[in-house]
Amino acid sequence: MMKTIHDYTVLMAQQMEKSRIYEYTELQLNPRRLIWVNLMGGAARGVGIAIGFTIFTAIIVYILQYLGALNLPIIGDFIADIVRIVQRQLDTKFY
Repeated sequence: MMKTIHDYTVLMAQQMEKSRIYEYTELQLNPRRLIWVNLMGGAARGVGIAIGFTIFTAIIVYILQYLGALNLPIIGDFIADIVRIVQRQLDTKFY
């Protein structure tokens, strides 16, 4: 019975080491480090979202330009207007 309890205790200790509970507790006790880690994580997420949205928008504009070049009767005019508006907005932002 003692062997089973010892093995179970060792197993629990190993699982706690794997889950890094000690490091999490230390992080909670150090407010400056906690703020710094969260600040860097938020900044990284913000930059990632900005880059992803930029790439997504560029792909959508490229597809719209391609569809506008196909000269589809109604859709082509609508897409061409959208592309012109976007290009006009981009041109005014760089000057």
